[in-house]
Amino acid sequence: MSYCKQEGKDRIIFVTKEDHETPSNAELIADDPDDPYEEQGLILPSGEINWNCPCLGGMASGPCGSQFKEAFSCFHYSKEEVKGSECIEQFRSMQECMQRYPDLYPQEEDKENSSQAESGSAAADGSGLLSESDSAIEVSPDSMLPTDSQTPS
Repeated sequence: MSYCKQEGKDRIIFVTKEDHETPSNAELIADDPDDPYEEQGLILPSGEINWNCPCLGGMASGPCGSQFKEAFSCFHYSKEEVKGSECIEQFRSMQECMQRYPDLYPQEEDKENSSQAESGSAAADGSGLLSESDSAIEVSPDSMLPTDSQTPS
């Protein structure tokens, strides 16, 4: 015999094997394009950033979530000729935060990226930005996580 119980906002329905043998008479509701929980991708139809998008890999939450949101928002809404060129301080703040949590945000040392940044090719192709101190902050296209490719020795 099936039964139902309420726990807070949730309703839990227990069913028997016999309940599963009869065909369902449930009607599917058409998708609501304005449903905030529906997967919409990175950018919502309104042009806003979908901070719940799985594509962000949880970067919008956690100890550096607010710094990530500031940097990513700055870049997304940038109107500069070199997109995001005014966002260096926000990315630097995010990177400094991430360096305080190496277990959560491991730094990957990639010799190819290092040699590209040293030769200036990362800045020349637009994949990096130069700060006032001429250190390149490289943004990985896969993860959108900046890494300081020219760490001082």
